[in-house]
Amino acid sequence: MMNFAIIGCGRISYKHVEAIVNNHPEARLIAVCDIIEERAKKKAEEYVEKMAAQEILVETPTIYTHYEDLLKNTSVDIVAIATESGKHAKISIDAMNAGKHVIVEKPMAMTIEDADRMIEASERNKVKLCVCHQNRFNPAIQKLRQAVEEGRFGRIIAGNARILWNRNEEYYRQAPWRGTKKQDGGCLMNQCIHNIDLLQWMLGGEVEQVNAMLGNFTHPYIEMEDYGSLQIRFKNGAIGNVEGTVCVYPQNLEETLTILGEKGTVVIGGKAVNKVQVWQFEDGKDSLEQVQKACDREIENIYGSGHISLYRNAIDSIVKKSTPYIDGIEGKKAIHIILKVYEIS
Repeated sequence: MMNFAIIGCGRISYKHVEAIVNNHPEARLIAVCDIIEERAKKKAEEYVEKMAAQEILVETPTIYTHYEDLLKNTSVDIVAIATESGKHAKISIDAMNAGKHVIVEKPMAMTIEDADRMIEASERNKVKLCVCHQNRFNPAIQKLRQAVEEGRFGRIIAGNARILWNRNEEYYRQAPWRGTKKQDGGCLMNQCIHNIDLLQWMLGGEVEQVNAMLGNFTHPYIEMEDYGSLQIRFKNGAIGNVEGTVCVYPQNLEETLTILGEKGTVVIGGKAVNKVQVWQFEDGKDSLEQVQKACDREIENIYGSGHISLYRNAIDSIVKKSTPYIDGIEGKKAIHIILKVYEIS
């Protein structure tokens, strides 16, 4: 059994609790930390209640308000970091230097230099570093990745990522770090990074050129962009197109990934790229209906259910001494693209 701790008990932390609960008995939560003690207490209670709903009695996790104190707890094996983005790198490095494995929310860091330091700390301390790009585990995305690896598209021509969402003033006022350059970035770094990650993963990873136009149209109270349009030329010749925004009225509209090849076309949409909308290949191996039946999943919100599989993979990588599915090297690729955009815009 792996002993987990969660640092940062805000908006996304419930998905980490859910992942630990759904990976029982290999995982248990023994500590939680937040600078606001009441939030940490609620998260500890949430874990106990969810386990009780499965008729499993557990001890209440120990509560901390300073993560440095938590890292001194020698019983903790894995630390999940869900704080504001600008603190991910330092806390991750401190945790790995304390001998803990790390699961860190996206973006793993706000600079390439910090991402590299995180990777170095993982290697030096011989601990695992896992980055939360949980949508890679979606069955629909896994099926698409399989088609890419099998060469079913022939030459991949282009890919399109559309993230058309809404974030209102209340969302940003709830946490003043949101939308700031130092702690969060704009819609590309916060909301769009998951689909940018999927786009680069499918199209070939290595980037040759980036063009972009950004703007802040309806959120004057934040420092960064609320709309971005970019083109990415990959070294293999494929072109990626991204449209991302939090300006959609009055609510989230879509998160869609499209891959175009000389012998195939796939569109995956839904709340969090969880439903196959188009599946056409020259080889005719499978139909849209077959793939939808096997891969489509209902989800409650944009966070999906991939954290459960991500935690399962993290545990397996520790036990089997293997590389996590989304390690630091993989986690760095999307922020590399976004930081290139910020550099030229």
